[in-house]
Amino acid sequence: MKIYNRKLIFTLFVFALCLSGCTNLDEEAFGSLSPDTYYNTEEEALSSVVGVYQALSSVSSIDRPWRLQEYGTDEFVIPGRASGGWFDQDVIDIVTHTTTPVNADVNRGWNSLFQEIGIANAVLESLQASPNRENLKSLIAETRALRAYGYFFAMDLWGNIPIVTVARIDPNNLPATRPRTEVFEFIESEMLAAIQDLPSVTEVNRTSYYPRFTKEAIQGALASMYLNAEVYTGTPRWSDAVAMCNNIINTNAYDLEADVVDNFKSTNEENSVELIASFSIDPTQNAGNNQFILYTNHSPGKAKYNLPFTPANGFSTFPEALNRYENQDNRLLLIEYGPQYYLDGVTPLTYPDGTQLDIIPVQDLVSAADNEGYKVLKYTPIGAAFSGFNADNDLVLMRYAEILLIKAEALVRDGNITPSVSLGLVNEVRERSNATPLGSLTLKDIEDERAREFLWEGHRRRDMIRFGTYFTGTWSFKPNTTEAFRGIYPIPNIQRSANPNLDQNPGYPQ
Repeated sequence: MKIYNRKLIFTLFVFALCLSGCTNLDEEAFGSLSPDTYYNTEEEALSSVVGVYQALSSVSSIDRPWRLQEYGTDEFVIPGRASGGWFDQDVIDIVTHTTTPVNADVNRGWNSLFQEIGIANAVLESLQASPNRENLKSLIAETRALRAYGYFFAMDLWGNIPIVTVARIDPNNLPATRPRTEVFEFIESEMLAAIQDLPSVTEVNRTSYYPRFTKEAIQGALASMYLNAEVYTGTPRWSDAVAMCNNIINTNAYDLEADVVDNFKSTNEENSVELIASFSIDPTQNAGNNQFILYTNHSPGKAKYNLPFTPANGFSTFPEALNRYENQDNRLLLIEYGPQYYLDGVTPLTYPDGTQLDIIPVQDLVSAADNEGYKVLKYTPIGAAFSGFNADNDLVLMRYAEILLIKAEALVRDGNITPSVSLGLVNEVRERSNATPLGSLTLKDIEDERAREFLWEGHRRRDMIRFGTYFTGTWSFKPNTTEAFRGIYPIPNIQRSANPNLDQNPGYPQ
């Protein structure tokens, strides 16, 4: 059931038309709707805020912001196919850690995130200019949080970025690059301010309020920021990460779903006890889409899952990701590898010529055979409704399992004097998926557990950078040590040409 998007889709469409083409940093952004005549009710205002949610959903969808969080890690690759399909040198450069400032995928990710920030700025200005603004405090806070979330991902990917808080940009005074530490402080202050006027999950009807941000959604974002603070600012914030996690845990409003895949079904969204932040999807109402099955699965998957389209066989994962799981770990069921069968587990899944599909590791990054590349089906097609090749599974941004593992890691890094607390948190996540409980706990155990639990949820690159394995680790197609400067992407040259006030990140060609 998609109460939220169905209710608001028409007004969102109208508002989107008013903002389209006006959100790049080198352009002026003007909304044609007048706050004096528009935001007379909360529903009218909410119809604009939902557009910011849809713009931010790129961080969890198949769009470039999500891909940039996964490219270059040991769990995600899009190999070029021997048929000529999917070959993209820009993708290969990121996978092999040789990205340059002319990379088109990096530029697409930049455009997507700063478009979200631009839309948020326009909506926020309209809300704050409304004569009804005193009754819109929660929506103003919600929009500030959405903008801050966009900045969080931009800061994570590019480090040193401009800070823009206005909808109208003076073309004679374009924004300059700001240091990552300053961006971190801005995001933190915006999120802390937003929390003051957002409702707690304990104060709303979760079914009707879903999937809007609550205090806990922003506390979770801060917990993640604090966990990575040493990377971002040079100063660790372990105790602050624990405090934010405790705020969420102490509500007693969240728990782990019985099965991890329940979080990704199309039928268990607004009633989930684990989801803290997500994006509502309903392609039948032009309210977003989920294309993970389209981009990931093999062509014989059309028959296996009775799909109304032929999957494109693009997104893949490495043996390194597969091999982290124990044989009995239920999370392993999310990965397709080896000989494939129909859902009965007996009937071979075959190509039209009768050959059984046997999925093997990627052998050739440029010219892979059709059956190369293990597949991740996190957003299960079972039970999903499709409109064309778009599924209606909601996109996950944050869930309770992450809060447990953030707290566990922060306690270990902060020298927790009672290691059993961290161990218990990690084992709670492991036992849910039938993994063997750990008897002791190291940081390597935590990194591996996060990789198992959050496969393809957009965390791996950030995690590998925090643990250092992004630079020192070796895996398929990444045999060498990575230079430290590649912990952030280059500022795209096309953006610097449009705005000469943007400085290139150190290490990249100036």
